[in-house]
Amino acid sequence: MKKLLFIIALFCINIPVIYSQTIGLEIGNRAPDINLPNPKGENIALSAFKGKIVLIDFWASWCPPCVKEQSELVVLYNRYKDAEFTNGKGFEIYGVSLDNKKANWENIIKKAYINWTQVSDLKFWASPVAKTYNIQALPFNVLVDGKGIIIAKDLHDNDLEYFITKLLSGGETKSKN
Repeated sequence: MKKLLFIIALFCINIPVIYSQTIGLEIGNRAPDINLPNPKGENIALSAFKGKIVLIDFWASWCPPCVKEQSELVVLYNRYKDAEFTNGKGFEIYGVSLDNKKANWENIIKKAYINWTQVSDLKFWASPVAKTYNIQALPFNVLVDGKGIIIAKDLHDNDLEYFITKLLSGGETKSKN
């Protein structure tokens, strides 16, 4: 009986965490706009990339899986940044860091050769953007089309590239997550 109660309690604790990264961020919804400063202090809005396929990449320098993924995203970005898609022209990555130390954030940008837009308010988990997007774990991403509509979430590695190539070729994609 104790085991059953433990399993039920564990299940009840995990459901809100799993569900929290979906509230208001369903496939087909408009992605909430983000307007944060880049490392130079210039605010850059997500909406500035209208007309392009955009991967909103939530990450942090203190997150080893996030840092590892940056090198994979460099390859993906260079491969598709000028591509023609069925629902957007060009591929952009809008990196949103949940760091709280600017030097650490900038260091990874330099070391990983990240040459796409990077923004952060350096408020760690207290960032209003983390709350808006219900971020519970990193890395996390949202893929939006040229109209700012969410078309996929939390795609990584081969799944992300597969989805992008389907958009590129004009093939049908099934929404993930």
